[in-house]
Amino acid sequence: MRLALERICIYLTSMRLPLKEPRSPGVPALMVQGVSSNAGKSLLTAALCRIFSRRGLAVAPFKAQNMALNSFVTADGGEMGRAQALQAQACGLDADVRMNPVLLKPTSAAGSQIIVMGRPVGRMRAREYQNYKATLWKTVKAAYRSLSEGKDAMILEGAGSPAEINLKAHDIVNMRMARFAGARVLLVADIDRGGAFAGIVGTMCLLGRSDRERVAGYVLNKFRGDATLLKPAIDAVSRRTRKPFLGIVPMLADMRLPEEDSVSFKEGEKIRISVSPPKDARPSEHLDIAVVDLPYISNFTDLDALGHEPGVRVRAVRVAEGLGSPDAVILPGSKNTLADLRFLAGTGLAECLCRYAGQGGTLVGICGGLQLLGQSIADPLELEDGGEATALGLLPLNTRLAPTKQLRRVAGKALPPLVEFELSVAGYEIHHGITTPSGDGALTPLLRDARGSVLGWGRPEPDGDVRVWGTYLHGIFDKDDFRHTFLNRLRRKAGFAPVSGIAYNLEPELDRLADTVERCLEMKAIYSLLGKK
Repeated sequence: MRLALERICIYLTSMRLPLKEPRSPGVPALMVQGVSSNAGKSLLTAALCRIFSRRGLAVAPFKAQNMALNSFVTADGGEMGRAQALQAQACGLDADVRMNPVLLKPTSAAGSQIIVMGRPVGRMRAREYQNYKATLWKTVKAAYRSLSEGKDAMILEGAGSPAEINLKAHDIVNMRMARFAGARVLLVADIDRGGAFAGIVGTMCLLGRSDRERVAGYVLNKFRGDATLLKPAIDAVSRRTRKPFLGIVPMLADMRLPEEDSVSFKEGEKIRISVSPPKDARPSEHLDIAVVDLPYISNFTDLDALGHEPGVRVRAVRVAEGLGSPDAVILPGSKNTLADLRFLAGTGLAECLCRYAGQGGTLVGICGGLQLLGQSIADPLELEDGGEATALGLLPLNTRLAPTKQLRRVAGKALPPLVEFELSVAGYEIHHGITTPSGDGALTPLLRDARGSVLGWGRPEPDGDVRVWGTYLHGIFDKDDFRHTFLNRLRRKAGFAPVSGIAYNLEPELDRLADTVERCLEMKAIYSLLGKK
């Protein structure tokens, strides 16, 4: 009976798929796929990139299609997934849109903005995008061929699960990409969530025979506890599927690396409080920073550097009752500001935030959050949700979404009164919005780029402080001096002594991730998959 069911699965999953997929020229390739979303594929891929790069191999990451609201801007102004930018850094490379030729940014429950080779091509619903994939597959193959030239190996990442049989006929990111690249596949399961072994067996059952043969083995990710207790299950699954387990990677809960999407943020995994206060502060002196968890939150990685500072608690707020009396509130980026504005009104958070600001609270908006702080938001071309609405009205700014998307890396200065002395800032802009002062109230430019263009505004208070301000600059808190100045201003306001803070540097974290993964995987077997010793 089991064999009959397996044969039925194989038949169903092979329908309408090409019998033969032309392969890319012969660069050795390894692909990380998962039995589910959020299995840890992105960080495992980054770890392998760093491991191979440290060995002296010329490697590059590749993910054909990524659905994520955390994106990054390359040096030449292209937009790509934040995870692939991190993987590029792990390889010692500059981020390149060929590493992620297709990026989907959800703007509603059924539609997404489509980014192709770093540029937006429009907003599509699911069926329209499905029909567009035939064209995209040509782009994906061309990007992979070009990127792989001169490389010793390519490290690919899949998306979701390769066993989603309703999507397989139009696949451009999982097994079809593996076939084109000639890649062997590591199948990853998140054991912390439960169901990992069933996920592995079920995935293998639903794969066609040739794709099952392409799977080299399994990796259990995010494990806590005594690994010897897994042996009976590992042996049973290996016998049933005739594939080995190639490693068990432990849970690395304190890893200071950007996430691909907001799954972990919304589930609380990235909301943290330091286990100890800064060395130059009293144990009770923790800052409380609340982040509004918008339905269409984007680039929440802007908050990572804050969350890793000792003595700083960063927490998500979803309802008005959860706001409390934090030291600061951050309105993060949004891919659909009008929909998120309705969310704020419907939950009572809009009224709560206005009251908080009126009582002297510190309120910061980043990108979409800046737009929400203003007086109005208009989307006449329906680039996101369409329509026009009155925003929170805390800054005299009006925003209109324009067809041309602003994509650029930026270096500039933070200006008094936001800081006591000018400080360097850097980051990137990703927005359709054109925001202009309305002239209806006091407003001060607080950040400017090297050309003098305004990157952020604030409302000065009679005492000279700026407590409500916003900027289009993603990554503004990554700069150590600016972040420490911002936090110490909050500390003084709370009656705490200033502290020195820490440096925010991803390189040691990438090495720590790679060291852990290298210890936990059967690296000899994995090197052999690439024809290396």
